[in-house]
Amino acid sequence: MPSTETVAFIFAMPMELTPLTKKLGLRKDTINGVDVQTGTLGDRKVVAIVTGMGTDLASSGTERLLGAITPDRVVVVGITGAVHEDTPIGHLINPERVVHSETGAEHRPTPMTDDTPSGTLWTTNRMTPPEELPDLRAKGVIALDMETAAIANLCEQRNIPWSVFRAVSDRATDASLDDEVFKMSNQDGTPNPRAVARYLLKHPLAIPGLARLAKGANLARNRAVDAAIAAVTAS
Repeated sequence: MPSTETVAFIFAMPMELTPLTKKLGLRKDTINGVDVQTGTLGDRKVVAIVTGMGTDLASSGTERLLGAITPDRVVVVGITGAVHEDTPIGHLINPERVVHSETGAEHRPTPMTDDTPSGTLWTTNRMTPPEELPDLRAKGVIALDMETAAIANLCEQRNIPWSVFRAVSDRATDASLDDEVFKMSNQDGTPNPRAVARYLLKHPLAIPGLARLAKGANLARNRAVDAAIAAVTAS
């Protein structure tokens, strides 16, 4: 008998969703007024959405999605920043818990692989200054993101299992990633051409560093999507 299970993939940025769209042949759709992309993975239905960056947009986007459908599982997928200098770019994290930096709320993802979860994913709405990294490391934090804790909170309120697949695109210790670089993207995750132009005029020597960040993001988004697809397929 065909499965009727629905898996919802949630992304912060359009560029994170792109690999899933290509690999699964997703198509644009609207469900109960919510713009999504839909398709299948094996015998499962797939619904994917981009919320935008930060906990507020992640919350509102997830609220819209969970108001339109009731998935059997939510999978958060995307890139993350490592807090340790020796973490390889592209490394897939498997956190034991996710913590919201502003509220202190802790959330534990549902494991989807045989690997033992370890470390904490720290959800924050701001760029983390280098002087705060030692304290985060002491707390067991291995990576930073801006959405997962907010999504987890809403899933847990509805008793929907959730998992997270994020791969390292950069390190918080990298001086080339700062507020100016962050603001080169709009809140919805799309590039801000004017901000990019202003930044390059002000920092013409920064192009190699930006190219390195773009390469890391591309590697990480593909690793995260591949891992999520493999885990869902095997589950």
